Amino acid sequence: MQSSASERMEVILKHVESPPKKDPFPLQRIPCLSFISAESNSGPPSFDLLTMQKLLDGHNVEERNRTFDLMASSNLFILKHIGGDKFLGADYNQTMEAQREITMDRIRFLTHKGVFRGWLTKNDPETALANSAVHECLGTFDHSLGIKIGVHFHLWGGAIKYLGTERHHKKWLQDTEDYNVKGCFSMTELGHGSNVRGIETITVYNASTQEFIINTPCESAQKYWIGGAANDATHTVVFSQLHINGKKEGVHAFVVQIRDEKGQVCQGIRIADCGHKIGLNGVDNGRIWFDNVRIPRENLLNSVADVTVNGDYISQIEDPEQRFGAFMAPLTSGRVTIATNAVYNAKVGLATAIRYALTRRAFSLSQNTSEVLLLDYPSHQHRLLPLLAKTYAVSFAAVQLKKIYVNRTSADSKLIHVLSSGYKAMCSWHNLNTLQECREACGGQGLKTENRVGQLKAEYDVQLTFEGDNNVLMQQVSKALIGEYFAAKRKGTPLVAFGLKHVNATNASIQTLQNSSALQNKDFQISLFQLRERDLLHRLAAEISDKTSKGTSMAEAMLRSYRLAEDLGHAFSERCVLETFIGVEEDQTDTSIKYLLGKLRALYVLSSIDERAVFLRYGYITPSQAQAIQLEITRLCAEIRPHVLALVDAFGIPRGLLGPIAFDWIKYNSWDYAENKKESRESPSSIITARL
Repeated sequence: MQSSASERMEVILKHVESPPKKDPFPLQRIPCLSFISAESNSGPPSFDLLTMQKLLDGHNVEERNRTFDLMASSNLFILKHIGGDKFLGADYNQTMEAQREITMDRIRFLTHKGVFRGWLTKNDPETALANSAVHECLGTFDHSLGIKIGVHFHLWGGAIKYLGTERHHKKWLQDTEDYNVKGCFSMTELGHGSNVRGIETITVYNASTQEFIINTPCESAQKYWIGGAANDATHTVVFSQLHINGKKEGVHAFVVQIRDEKGQVCQGIRIADCGHKIGLNGVDNGRIWFDNVRIPRENLLNSVADVTVNGDYISQIEDPEQRFGAFMAPLTSGRVTIATNAVYNAKVGLATAIRYALTRRAFSLSQNTSEVLLLDYPSHQHRLLPLLAKTYAVSFAAVQLKKIYVNRTSADSKLIHVLSSGYKAMCSWHNLNTLQECREACGGQGLKTENRVGQLKAEYDVQLTFEGDNNVLMQQVSKALIGEYFAAKRKGTPLVAFGLKHVNATNASIQTLQNSSALQNKDFQISLFQLRERDLLHRLAAEISDKTSKGTSMAEAMLRSYRLAEDLGHAFSERCVLETFIGVEEDQTDTSIKYLLGKLRALYVLSSIDERAVFLRYGYITPSQAQAIQLEITRLCAEIRPHVLALVDAFGIPRGLLGPIAFDWIKYNSWDYAENKKESRESPSSIITARL
């Protein structure tokens, strides 16, 4: 027994004392990806960034920087701190109520800092441009903030200023500027949006009491989507059908107080919340009913028309159509504002997506080689760089529109209406298309709200609808063009309005050149854009003339020709944008900037041709030219690729307003900065296993 026990002990000792066997498949630590900055994957800028930013912004760069710095100084605007970096933005994960509350808190902060001083009480173009620069910065931070301010100043304040007279200015402008009065704009109804002529709210005049009586006669007449109405607004401008002595005088504007000094809804007013939306939840959109609400006669905004004490209707504008157009004037500023603000949010998306593409790698082309940068894939360049080129193009156009607007005279009203309609549609469509492509180009990271791109898409979707449905606006552009065309034909005079002088030329075809220098030549490009516009205008005129000759009304003929009309609207807008781009390019003395603008202009034009079926449909280019254009787009993307970081840095968007993935996305997603992390109760071995 003892011998047997000794033998077993010897066996055990051998196992204990002998060295462990070597594992044929040991666990090995694989080197992790390390972040390499976008700057390291790009060459140094070949041009002065500030000079380019001043071209893009067009004015008040210093004012913009001060506004961004002011926001960065307050926790009201800071979304989160990650390491030593500070990111600004709205928290879209908050409840609707919380988003509304903090939007109003931000406005109070800005008011206290004097940001809005002079916005309504000063009238010079320089002040208007400075105000616009600030508003664009605030809208870049958060759409709800921009819209809430825009409704208060541009719509309510603009209506008081431009539709009212001195008595209204004295009573409301300063209080509006100081936010003692909080205004909203009651035009849209449940039953009528774009068709303002059809609104159903009714106002009658009572001469015995010298009061107007406003009434919501049916449910479809309730005012709908009224920004500011649900919670905060104290006053509103009501657009209503005015009836005087049984005669319908058309749409007029009236000032109505809807809440008292204590915030209680006034007698005869009913207000309901429009509820949660797909975006823009920091704006308290509401619905309003008027139950025989009485207001003083003086509350009619009377710059266009007035009603005397005795109830007589008077106006210096006899034509009802022209009178209606004068009442719609406040909408023009809204369209100008949307066009410019849309461009800035496309810039946020592009700056984030392009910076990410300059740091993120995917797939190797062969074994034992590094993965390829996303932006070095031709397909990725094709996704983003034409959008970059178009963003430069519409930036220049929006700046020009804004300057025409702030320096406007009565002679400019038609041009502003047509340009603002076309550009509002073009820029807002471009913004949504850009944000969608940037969201996809950022992969899964594009889904995170903190990275901004995906959320901005939802926040700015409404731009396609408010201040005019985009498709309707493009038809309005064509309606104006065709009106000028037929008027010139009747008078036997050449076309001159809206830059249409080229329509007087013969409808000659463009030479079928397809070499690189020809395709990038600005004379070739503008000729091709003019050919498209000219031919579509002739086609639309011929189609309408044919229909009307068979008894169809002009209005119905225009409606039935909607596809040609929308194509013409795009052609007009894109031709105007190109002409502005060429003007900016030709004004440059810096050869490096001029060279890059030429490349961007060519990429904008050729990618626009590639996207629009009408160029092939009507034979403006040949199939072989279309193929050459596709190849040229690829070449242009490769030529622009070394400059893309500088081109997006020239947007001047502060680092804190871009998504974290625009920078060190590995650090920002590390365990050290994980949100709500708890003390781990795992054993050391389980942590090692998890890391391996």
